[in-house]
Amino acid sequence: MSIEPAPQRSHKRKRTVHSAEKFPAKRSTSWGILTNQGSWADRSPLHEAASQGRLLALKTLLSQGYNVNTLTIDHVTPLHEACLGDHVGCARTLLEAGGNVNATTIDGVTPLFNACSRGSANCVELLLEYGAKTQLETCLPSPAHEASSKGHSDCLEVLISWGIDVDHDIPHLGTPLYVACKGQHLACVRKLLYAGANVQHGRHLDTPLHAAAQQSSVDIVSLLLDFGADINAKNTDYKRPVDVAAARSPVEKHLLQYEANPCALCQLCRLRIRKCMGQSRLHLIPNLQLPTILKNFLQYRESIRNF
Repeated sequence: MSIEPAPQRSHKRKRTVHSAEKFPAKRSTSWGILTNQGSWADRSPLHEAASQGRLLALKTLLSQGYNVNTLTIDHVTPLHEACLGDHVGCARTLLEAGGNVNATTIDGVTPLFNACSRGSANCVELLLEYGAKTQLETCLPSPAHEASSKGHSDCLEVLISWGIDVDHDIPHLGTPLYVACKGQHLACVRKLLYAGANVQHGRHLDTPLHAAAQQSSVDIVSLLLDFGADINAKNTDYKRPVDVAAARSPVEKHLLQYEANPCALCQLCRLRIRKCMGQSRLHLIPNLQLPTILKNFLQYRESIRNF
């Protein structure tokens, strides 16, 4: 069976989040040429069908004997393409045909990472059902870090429901919470905190509150303080969050006001109880022998003022 070269498209997009331009040009012996953008067009017809979401063509190619795990020069699989394009039907078909759910490119990128980068919560759920690993033994951004940095809270919620380590620390990035604060993604910050993320754990001595203060995000700063962020924590430059906030900004004003007013007793009690329970047991709060309004308060679902 002869393999015809894939038709050129007017708009070329990256196959992975990381560029492969650092690799020397080399002509593929089976298909494709170097495109004028500098990225390789060595993709098989299977890659093309997966990336464009052409499910019928994909099934036809698989029935004709195409290898479901065929690789490009930088080890991109059709499954990588389907997930990056948010094509759930194609991804499912590839997985059912034996697609490697944990395939990694030469940059260490997995289909799950691509799904989180695109914001495809459906693909994330599908991949996890087929055994996708949420963390690899590399220093690359994890899927959770990628979802947090892009503000894809739906993907993050799926990952959390599958029991990811919400405090996964990557040396040059920090924790997902720190990344979400840097990116000013309030919804992601909220989901991570509700899941029990350590509010003090950021990158090195920089706390999430430092990151939020630098980005002038009052809502995120307020949320972090509600979850017990230390207003007096010092980073490697011995600066507190208020010291890194822009002068006379709303964030600086909020931090100074918080510093001048002690926490309410009910807030201190909530933080203490949650700390005693620990992250792994926060989901048991609904089982406590307490009035519903108190259980909601411990879960940040309702204000104690209504009690």
